[in-house]
Amino acid sequence: MKLDTNVLVPNLKSIASDAQRAEAMGYDCMWSSETQHDPFLPLAVAATATSKIKIGTAIAVAFPRSPMILAHTAWDLQQASDGRFILGIGTQVKRHNERRFSVKFESPAPKIREVVLALRAIWDCWQNGTNLDFQGQFYHFDFMTPFFNPGPIAHPKIPIYMAAVNEHMCRIAGEVGDGLHVHPFNSPKYLREYVQPSVNAGLEASGRQREAFTYFTATFVIVGDSDEDIAKQRRAVKEQIAFYASTPAYAPVLAAHGWQDLGPRLHERVAQADWKGLSALVSDEMLDTFALSGSYETIGVKIKERYEGLLDRVALYQPYPVRLDDPRVAALIQSFNG
Repeated sequence: MKLDTNVLVPNLKSIASDAQRAEAMGYDCMWSSETQHDPFLPLAVAATATSKIKIGTAIAVAFPRSPMILAHTAWDLQQASDGRFILGIGTQVKRHNERRFSVKFESPAPKIREVVLALRAIWDCWQNGTNLDFQGQFYHFDFMTPFFNPGPIAHPKIPIYMAAVNEHMCRIAGEVGDGLHVHPFNSPKYLREYVQPSVNAGLEASGRQREAFTYFTATFVIVGDSDEDIAKQRRAVKEQIAFYASTPAYAPVLAAHGWQDLGPRLHERVAQADWKGLSALVSDEMLDTFALSGSYETIGVKIKERYEGLLDRVALYQPYPVRLDDPRVAALIQSFNG
């Protein structure tokens, strides 16, 4: 199991030094997300400032971008990083697509499947000179002249990880993807009984084995050396869990534990902008189901024990202020890799 990290502060002026520090500390991959900033720009800086650490998006929202745009961006990052780039994509939910990005939201699972297949067709054209002729239900690509063709690169196989929560999307990830971005709102039970059987069905349909597929998640952790730190972090993680659990798309995670009736109650609190009442509905049992607690010396071992056989890569999801240069993090990495 590999230990990864996230772009903590996506400041383009500091990302080079942050990426170099993460590489020196022994992290295997640095992930950039699409929340308040573009997910690709920090990785362009990190790609040329480092030489060993992998870089990837966790995730980039697929539908607001044409697969051709995604193909060009990924191709350039793969070349700049000498083959260290991982393209992570996801659908996001209907509200964000239509109201935040102002794009059409339709048949998300079949459509993102086409995104993956279209990307591979475009890259094959650029790398091997094949005729570009991709004809799908949602996308059509059949025009590529030398002027717009970037040509072959040294590491043309770009892994594509797909974000998935429900069974249908997990199956498609197993069928056409190289890995799965498991949502941070997860548990071993949900992974074992809900996610993996669906992914395995997709792998079987594509004639591939489990070894050809990678599971990654950023897991909620409550880590500190004082009761005060732990108490603050428990509150912060409860708030984040409540926010995710209020989203109907994440209902399968609650249902795996028999808590499916909680989702609508949380959603109602969100509609009322009752943020304090929202987190109050998350019990300590729920918190301990979806998050891990420990010291910097023990949390790494606990993560490995929790996800052994379920995940291949993990990072820490800490919805509270953290510092990459905190000396205690070195102990965490050492305990994880030891």
